[in-house]
Amino acid sequence: METNNPFQTNPVSTDNGKAASIVSYFWFIGWLIAYFAMYKDNKTDLARYQLRQTLLFHLATTVISWGLGILFGILIVSTGGLSIYYLLRIVQVGFLILWIIGLIGAINGAKKPIPFIGERAQTMFPSI
Repeated sequence: METNNPFQTNPVSTDNGKAASIVSYFWFIGWLIAYFAMYKDNKTDLARYQLRQTLLFHLATTVISWGLGILFGILIVSTGGLSIYYLLRIVQVGFLILWIIGLIGAINGAKKPIPFIGERAQTMFPSI
């Protein structure tokens, strides 16, 4: 006999990967949560696309920001100039704009590539 229990949950997931796509945009911690907690059990094309894209995005922003930060530190000590500081800020604003473009695509559930990164990420990380 089947009972109608309002507290019983349906184990079938209707998530198309949109949640994992959105969570992956929130730095490396969000990417790890999206990959291990959301994507591993529910592999969808949208999540796969966004996870590849955000992995390359996070790696690029970290390497470039740290590289410019180190260069800024060396040049400020040796020359006293602040030109690299402004370059670092311009690059960070550019990354913020790219992040917003990607996040909007993930919120809309679209496979929209982030400029300069999106298409390259799809070929660089085929195992995801």
